[in-house]
Amino acid sequence: MSKLTDVPKRILIGRALRSDRLGETLLSKRIALPVFASDPLSSVAYAPGEVLLVLSIAGVSAYHFSPWIALAVVVLMFTVVASYRQNVHAYPSGGGDYEVATTNLGPKAGLTVASALLVDYVLTVAVSISSGIENLGSAIPFVVEHKVACAVAVIVLLTLMNLRGVKESGKLFAIPTYVFVTGVFIMIAWGAFRGLVLGDAMRAPTSQYTIKAEHQGLAGFALVFLLLRAFSSGCAALTGVEAISNGVPAFRKPKSKNAATTLAAMGLLAVTMFCGIIVLALVTKVRMAENPATDLLKNGVGVGVGYVQNPVITQVAEAVFGKGSFFFVVLAAATALVLFLAANTAYNGFPVLGSILAQDRYLPRQLHTRGDRLAFSNGIVLLAGTAMLLVVLYGADSTRLIQLYIVGVFVSFTLSQTGMVRHWNRLLATETDQAKRRHMVRSRAINTFGAFFTGLVLVVVLLTKFTHGAWVALLGMVIFYGVMTAIRRHYDGVAAEIAAPEGPSDDSVRPSRVHSVLLISKIHRPTLRALAYAKLMRSDTLEALTVNVDPAETKALRAEWERRGIDVPLKVLDSPYREVTRPVIEYVKSLRRESPRDAVSVIIPEYVVGHWYEHLLHNQSALRLKGRLLFTPGVMVTSVPYQLQSSEAARKRARRRQEWNAPGSVRRGPAHVGRPKESSGSASGSGGAPGAQGPDDKH
Repeated sequence: MSKLTDVPKRILIGRALRSDRLGETLLSKRIALPVFASDPLSSVAYAPGEVLLVLSIAGVSAYHFSPWIALAVVVLMFTVVASYRQNVHAYPSGGGDYEVATTNLGPKAGLTVASALLVDYVLTVAVSISSGIENLGSAIPFVVEHKVACAVAVIVLLTLMNLRGVKESGKLFAIPTYVFVTGVFIMIAWGAFRGLVLGDAMRAPTSQYTIKAEHQGLAGFALVFLLLRAFSSGCAALTGVEAISNGVPAFRKPKSKNAATTLAAMGLLAVTMFCGIIVLALVTKVRMAENPATDLLKNGVGVGVGYVQNPVITQVAEAVFGKGSFFFVVLAAATALVLFLAANTAYNGFPVLGSILAQDRYLPRQLHTRGDRLAFSNGIVLLAGTAMLLVVLYGADSTRLIQLYIVGVFVSFTLSQTGMVRHWNRLLATETDQAKRRHMVRSRAINTFGAFFTGLVLVVVLLTKFTHGAWVALLGMVIFYGVMTAIRRHYDGVAAEIAAPEGPSDDSVRPSRVHSVLLISKIHRPTLRALAYAKLMRSDTLEALTVNVDPAETKALRAEWERRGIDVPLKVLDSPYREVTRPVIEYVKSLRRESPRDAVSVIIPEYVVGHWYEHLLHNQSALRLKGRLLFTPGVMVTSVPYQLQSSEAARKRARRRQEWNAPGSVRRGPAHVGRPKESSGSASGSGGAPGAQGPDDKH
């Protein structure tokens, strides 16, 4: 079985890497940008459209508010980037918002941030993949017809790419991301040249359409609410900014400096592209509607259900480059691809955060271990599975999914920046150097403004999106919070229960005596080997035990026992209902009741076979016995293996694979800790249980 799973595993994700090669997987700034910033960079493909879609409720006349909304998004983006540049310098360990909130605001605030980020990462994958599928589906009908299956397939593909390691996936993602960024900048520059220098009248394919306003003449509070809702939709451009602060350990040295530089580059690129597309959309007279079939009018008549509303970026590209032109095709292809790859931001943020939470005992410890390629494989698989579930539940519909979006990220933004304010206050209380104090005061001012602004946006997002689906994201946060709290409570309880006491305790006191019980079914080689081992233990009391499920066989066993003159008493337990497990358990418990200070050692002979299907041919009563005996205090269970001929073939196979990592192999601690040597133990069957019929029994 190991070979059957190892071979495809190596083909899909490559050969395992040694722990001391972790440094080779660290990222340069030019690779880190597409790895950690593909989400905010790609959001310009749909964020401008979301702004126009909301404004279209009031008709085309409301479009003139879009530059002001874009300006507010730009101010927010620069505020968040400046704030997070303080974070990566102050907390370079990779904990990001979670570490900042936990250290400065307490464990509950940290857990709230972690819950928000985990939900946001899952939604990033679901929204990005669904949006990419819809963009691709406008050109390939098959994708639209099977968009859920196609979305799941893309998630699987991205998962495999990330399982190969951060550096390899970064190289794969760098090319399309840079092609997309370059294409957008060329489009903005060429559009500006055509409009300002050549004086061309560029028109989008929807420029001749009109919009049927759902609410005419909005004013006062209604207009303000509409603008706030449009602003909150445009804030989708900020999702993923926090991933860089979580991924600082993945950068090359100097880590903090490189991460801060990457943050600045990402912010500058994102806001330039966002504003450029908004301006070109206004110049080319792009028209968008939430319900295009009825609200988008051509010659006063709705375009109908057969109309496919292309994204804003596609319409602008067609107006600037011309439909079917080289640059139009390249940008369209790069846009669809980069939307898929935008999910990679979550693939790098979620596993790292999961590892830190597991180290703090808020998530299962398996999430803290690195896989074959030095990536946090368990976290990657967990993210993929959760995102797939969300995609299936919401039918890969980005319009429905995007309503759940950005709530979590602004919760983390606000708490993180509030924590940074307390961080600087704490340092200022003890710092005497005036130069350092000036730097701290400036940083505190940045984080204070960031906390206020992001908190304000969070309130806006909750007010404008709650009834449109944001409540689902909040519910997800509550569920994550509850689960992680329960896991931490369990780990803390176990740690307290198993902690070694300073003085003498019942666990350190030697048992008065050891009562050994050898379970047998018949006299054969495995029994004789187990008997020899039991005698070597020099127990105070040693007896053989069998269960009488067949009187004739039991009588034959007694006769053979006496004929061989074995100097160990044989005890027979009656079982009128032909059970094997219950009589043994009851007998062992009776020994414990009679002598609570004695230890009972149960010795079980077992067969060792070499093929998985051979396990099916033997009685599994020993496995059931061991499982039940585990819950009996004061009882130790010892398996004495007897290797059958087929086990030699398994041992040779294991020797050939000794350089490979078996599926499910356990890794502990960070990657720089030396990997423990692999063992090549054989698989064991259970042919020696009492009442079993030996190797030929097929119960």
